[in-house]
Amino acid sequence: MKKVLLLFLFLSIASFDSQTSSPPKEDAFDVGEWFQFRIHYGLINAGMAELSMHEAIRNNKKVFHAKGRGYTTGMTKFFFKVEDDYQSFFDKQTGKPYQFVRKIDEGGYTKNQEGFFNQSNNTVLVKDYKRKTEKTFQVPDKTQDILSTFYYLRNHPNVDKLKVGESIDIDMFFDEETTKFKLKFIGREDLKTKFGVVPAMIFRPYVQAGRVFKEQESLTVWISDDDNKLPLRIKAELAVGSLKADLEKFKGLKHTFTVKAKP
Repeated sequence: MKKVLLLFLFLSIASFDSQTSSPPKEDAFDVGEWFQFRIHYGLINAGMAELSMHEAIRNNKKVFHAKGRGYTTGMTKFFFKVEDDYQSFFDKQTGKPYQFVRKIDEGGYTKNQEGFFNQSNNTVLVKDYKRKTEKTFQVPDKTQDILSTFYYLRNHPNVDKLKVGESIDIDMFFDEETTKFKLKFIGREDLKTKFGVVPAMIFRPYVQAGRVFKEQESLTVWISDDDNKLPLRIKAELAVGSLKADLEKFKGLKHTFTVKAKP
């Protein structure tokens, strides 16, 4: 359950370096976007995950404020209660993060942290409210936090130009260290969803071995093949069974949601 909630927040789409001669691409999202995933373990409804986009003020200018929430539902919460709160504040033009929030409770394992990015000297100040500590970490240029990664890559102008088998690495700061988040483009297909048949791009995400996910784990992500680049389905093959998350509801999309055939 914990891994699927984190995978939901890891969701992103592959891209090339942001220095490109391609014409500017209109943002894939805007303030007011909201969508929800239902998480299944076999036939069991295990939980929900949500992402929403808001606006805030940082450095005396308007920035995007993304909120991610994951939680168990029904009988699952009696066996393993999850209540996760992830937030990110990032620049509307560059996509670079200013601040992140990570407040989680996963079966009694808790964290309560905030991170503050200094883009001029490539550092992150992490305040741990549970441990009452503060630490500063050096990070590579263009490093994203776990939630800003998703939105930063949704907006990239070259996403529709990827060839099957191409992949990209991005530096992502998570759990007090920088890790490589890698995405491989698998191909396209028409995906059957509760909304109908939706054209989709398929990606396989990997995170550096030894981190949240191991490369040998089979993780697959389906993204809408339209201007929204909306996550449609996430599937994780496990040693016993599989976990799957499907898009349940959405509103406030900036672009028309493409559906080839209604259910």
